[in-house]
Amino acid sequence: MTEEKRISATAIGVIDFPALPAGTETTLIPVAADDDAGSRGVLYARGGERTVVITAHPRGDMTRHYAAPAVLEAGYAFYVHSPRSLNNDVDIEHERLLLDLAAGLKHLKDERGYEKIVLLGNSGGGSLLTFYQQQATTPSPGRLTDTASGDPLDLNAVEMPKADGVVLLAAHPGQGSFMLTSIDPSVIDEDDPLLVDPELDMYNPANGYRPLPEGSKYSADFLEPYRAAQHARVARLDARAHALIAEQNRYKQQMQEPGFADLPLEEQHYITRRALVGQYMVVHRTEADPAFTDLSLHAWKSTRKPGSILGARPDQVNYAASGFGRLVTPRAWLSTWSGLSTRARLAENLKSVHEPLLMINYTADSLCFPDDNKAQFDATPAEDKTMDFVDADHFTTDLAKRAEALQLVVDWLAPRFPAASNA
Repeated sequence: MTEEKRISATAIGVIDFPALPAGTETTLIPVAADDDAGSRGVLYARGGERTVVITAHPRGDMTRHYAAPAVLEAGYAFYVHSPRSLNNDVDIEHERLLLDLAAGLKHLKDERGYEKIVLLGNSGGGSLLTFYQQQATTPSPGRLTDTASGDPLDLNAVEMPKADGVVLLAAHPGQGSFMLTSIDPSVIDEDDPLLVDPELDMYNPANGYRPLPEGSKYSADFLEPYRAAQHARVARLDARAHALIAEQNRYKQQMQEPGFADLPLEEQHYITRRALVGQYMVVHRTEADPAFTDLSLHAWKSTRKPGSILGARPDQVNYAASGFGRLVTPRAWLSTWSGLSTRARLAENLKSVHEPLLMINYTADSLCFPDDNKAQFDATPAEDKTMDFVDADHFTTDLAKRAEALQLVVDWLAPRFPAASNA
């Protein structure tokens, strides 16, 4: 990367993005999936690499990912795939993102000739990429044949090159699994963000909440029904999503009926518009995991501070206009944000990963708790697996800690995957 380009990156706020090594070539690769949807990849390479490290995120732009310079210096190419849902999680369906990744990996194998592929899943990229690997390593006809909403999507018909190794870096359990623990169960009416059931309100002092700097403390008698109510709310939202999809599908079916063209034009418009538009879901108050304010929860090895990755005041973020999963299509809710319906669950998909695995947990992370990551790590059947811990927050704002984590990555890669001969 030239200095001029680095200044440009700084201008948009990426102030700690380091310069790429000398001789790095950056190639933009347009990609078309099997369903003809477009996405793109960015390949960083210095020449002679035999292994490519791939990262991706369901919606985040990872093209300036902080791992790129260290991976390149170690003699590996670095590839970022930006799927069709870049910067937009309103209509993300994880099953369709696998089509984008498959097309990208096929290009790297067939057109670029890389011998080995290593997936690097950071944050939400961990659940996405392990979902991909789980499907890629499942022999046909055992792959998925539909999306979480029931729409046909046969992954058995898709060429899905599998990866040879997996690195997980501050990988959270998946958007749906996260939502299952952070959705506010005290919501009484999905159409009114202000109505509260005080017995299920984690921000109610009577239930153990205390504002900073004093810590909250929730009893088991509160937490057990609280977690059950979170599951119940997600189940209700699932039912609502399925009902909205069924309604839209009924109108789509009416458009296919033989007499549709003979209907009055006004009636055709009525049916067509409802078949095309569908409806959106507004999901209020999704910042309510008791672990945000009670540090005795998920305490093992944790060095985190109170708060969430969205701020030190989750009690306020919970009521803000924006938030995780706030506006979604019914299909996106089921595929991405529902902890009961999504297939992109890190814990579940890791059970199918037999390839060499490196998991690095950031112990000050308020999104990826050390005990959760350790349980996920223990469940994977990989014989060659390594877990490390770094005292860093989710975004590794401490650059020394970031360097420590990246050194762990390149040290793990070196004995397992061939690097460029000139590295």
